Amino acid sequence: MSSSDLTQSHFSGYQKFVITILALTQFTVILDFMVMAPLGDLLMKSLKMTPGEFAFSVSAYAFSAGLSGLLTAGFADRFDRKKLLLFFYLGFIIGTFFCALANSYATLIAARIFTGLFGGVIASISMAIVTDIFGLGKRGRVMGFVQMGLGGSQVLGVPVSIYIASKWGWEAPFWLVVGLGVLTFTAIFLKLQPITAHLKVKQHTSPLTHLWHTLTFRNYRICYVATALIAVSSFMMSPFSTSFTLNNLGMSYDQLTLLMMIAGISSLFIMPFIGRLSDKIEKINIFSVAIIITIVVVIIYTHMGQSSFTMVLIINILLSGGMISRMIPATALTTGVPQHTDRGAFMSVNSSIQQIAGGIGAAIAGQVVTQHGQGMPLGNYGILGFTVASFSMLAWFFIYRVDKLVKFLDHPNGTGKMAGVTQSTT
Repeated sequence: MSSSDLTQSHFSGYQKFVITILALTQFTVILDFMVMAPLGDLLMKSLKMTPGEFAFSVSAYAFSAGLSGLLTAGFADRFDRKKLLLFFYLGFIIGTFFCALANSYATLIAARIFTGLFGGVIASISMAIVTDIFGLGKRGRVMGFVQMGLGGSQVLGVPVSIYIASKWGWEAPFWLVVGLGVLTFTAIFLKLQPITAHLKVKQHTSPLTHLWHTLTFRNYRICYVATALIAVSSFMMSPFSTSFTLNNLGMSYDQLTLLMMIAGISSLFIMPFIGRLSDKIEKINIFSVAIIITIVVVIIYTHMGQSSFTMVLIINILLSGGMISRMIPATALTTGVPQHTDRGAFMSVNSSIQQIAGGIGAAIAGQVVTQHGQGMPLGNYGILGFTVASFSMLAWFFIYRVDKLVKFLDHPNGTGKMAGVTQSTT
């Protein structure tokens, strides 16, 4: 990291465009995934799906996205990143288009798998572009803004999608994503400059060899484990959060919608703030504080009974803030590890591991949580809280190792070992 990168605090007009367009791609991709859950009742009635079939239609996207990332990782650094983004984003738009046209369970599953194959790679391409264009000294702020797509989809996308679905049918949200996607695709095609600096270094290995190297390189494996542990601990809370809020905490559906909107609004402020803060303070320190907050709040939250709306709102904001404040510095740190010629492959593998680990986290939660009848309070949720806390502590250990590795790689006089981290060779 150069001294000029540390001192330059402003973004150029083109850099602002890149941040905005990547945030929009994240918004559409995340919205396409998130909107499935609240559409469950409408989908099951319209397509005559069982709850099990609906659950598979949701998970089919995640697993196909994870597989796609692994399959494309070996080729990710052999093309202009702009062309890769356009190709996969177009496939994502086409897949979403077919989701809107689905008229049976089978056609919906096929469309979700197709959409996942393309949509699952977009985040890794976006992160590779961020790494190519922005130095480590700015990357925290950029990650904060780009990941605002998550908060934006929660506070704006999901409520709007539910509203238009109630008016014009479950297909309407998918048509909305298609429309936004076409506009975003056009902006990328017309305004984004080619990103080809990584192509100047000639690749001497086959795509499969490149993939194997990216999977097995010791420095990268540390990042993969850290990413997986964060994803597992995060996704454990997702599948049953709505049921817990309704059945254990005593909230109504109207209160649940309000909770989601306020938590989403708070995340829109928290993300850029944490991004800027992580460029001024040691990223590992931000992550450490976030882990402590997350563990404390998770344990309190998962042991709560019926509570006031105000108390549930405060806990939800703190929980959302803690989760977000972990992800931004962790992502910024892990993007500082891959070599220039491996960034695309690394981001693809890392994104795939995140998707697959999220599915594993949800599966673990399903084995822990119990419910004795429809509408009854969830059991063992406190045990789930302690499980999340345990995985969070393991994640902190590996992110600590990533931080040491980044400092070693960034040190101009490094000779091979630092703080127990070895510089491996291919």
